[in-house]
Amino acid sequence: MGNTTWQDTALRAVTPAYVFDRQELKERVAFLREKLPNGAKLCFAIKANPFLAEALRDEVDCFEVCSPGEARICLRAGVPKEKLVISGVYKTPEVMEELAKDADTSGIIFTVESKNQACLLSSIAVRYKISLPVLIRMTSGNQFGMDPEDIKVLVKEHPSGLVFCGLQFYSGTQKTSVKRLRREMTAIQELMQELRAIDETFPDRLEFGPGLPVSYFEGESLDEEAYYAELSALFAEFFPHTHLTVEAGRGLAACCGTYLARVVDVKENRGEKYAICDGGIHQLVYYGQMMAMKRPHLAHFPEREGAEENWNLCGSLCTVNDVLLKQLPVKNLQVGDTFAFFKTGAYSVTEGMALFLSRELPAVYLKDGEDLICLRERQETDGINGAAHL
Repeated sequence: MGNTTWQDTALRAVTPAYVFDRQELKERVAFLREKLPNGAKLCFAIKANPFLAEALRDEVDCFEVCSPGEARICLRAGVPKEKLVISGVYKTPEVMEELAKDADTSGIIFTVESKNQACLLSSIAVRYKISLPVLIRMTSGNQFGMDPEDIKVLVKEHPSGLVFCGLQFYSGTQKTSVKRLRREMTAIQELMQELRAIDETFPDRLEFGPGLPVSYFEGESLDEEAYYAELSALFAEFFPHTHLTVEAGRGLAACCGTYLARVVDVKENRGEKYAICDGGIHQLVYYGQMMAMKRPHLAHFPEREGAEENWNLCGSLCTVNDVLLKQLPVKNLQVGDTFAFFKTGAYSVTEGMALFLSRELPAVYLKDGEDLICLRERQETDGINGAAHL
C-alpha cells in the first residue's frame, strides 16, 4: 500500500489503532496457496489474530481454536463448525461437551494432547452415543502434545467413541531454515508408519505447523520464493500421498496489519530528543523486538521537508522501558504527526501488556478498499483492572 493511501488512513483513524487490510490478507492467502504443495489445505491459528476470523472465513480451509473464547469468536463470525479444529493443552470439559454434542453432524475435529484429554473426549462420546473425530498431537519437545510411545499406546487401546483422523504437529515459530524441519519430518514419517503397523486403517493425514517465518525488521532478509520452494519440496519428499494441512498464523496474518500511534508531546532532555506517542510497548509487539534496538518497517505522516533529526520514540506508559524506537531520523517532527508500524497483523493486537497502567485498549479497524470499518472502538480498562464497587 502506498504512503499516500496510508496517510489518508492515518488521518481517519482514531489512534492508537490497528488497521488490518483485507486485500493484503487475501493476496497473502493466494500467495501461500500458490507456493505450498498442490492439494495442501490452509489452516489459520486464530490466536495469531482473532479479529481476522470473519475476513478469513471463506479464504482458508480450517481454523485452529485453542480456547473457549476463540471458539465463540469464530462462531460469532459465522465460521462453519466443520472448519473448526478444537486444539489446546486445556480443554474445558463443559465447553468440550457443548461443542461435541452435535459433532457427528457438525464436522468439528478435536485434538488430543494427553491421555486425560483422550479420556475426556471418550467419555463425552460414550455419554451421547456419538463418534468424535480427533487428531493426535505429537510433541515437538515441550508441554504440547504427546510422546510417540504414548501415541502408539493410545492408538492400540483406541478409546471408545474416538475416530482417529491423523496426526497434528507444530514445529515452533519463525523457522527460517527449512533444513531444521527435516529431522522433525523424519520423526513424523516414522511414527505414521508405526501407527499403521498397529492399525492399518490409521489415516495418512497430517496437520503441520512449520513455523512460517516473517522478516519484521530492517536489515533482515528472507527469500520467500526460495524458502517456500524448499519447504514444498520437503513436503513432497516425506509426505507425497498424505492429506496435508499447513497451519499458518504469523506467516499469513503479519503482512496485513499496521499499528498507528500519534505524537502527543515532544521534548529534549540532556541533548536527547523525545517524542511521546499515544500508543506504546503494551500494544506494539514484534517478535524479537529487543527493547527498540531493531528498527521495524514504518512510515511517518505527514511527510515534510527539512533536515533530519534523531528522535527517540516513546510510548505513553510511565516506565523507562516504554521505548518504541531509538535514534530514528525524522524530518521536522511535530505534535500531531502519526507513525505507521507495518507487519503488525499477527499477535501484536492480543499479545501486548494491554492492561498495564490501565491505558485504553486501542481501536481496531478493517480496511476494505476505500472503506475503514471500525471493529472495536477505543475501550477504557479501569473497569477491568479495578474493583467495580468499593
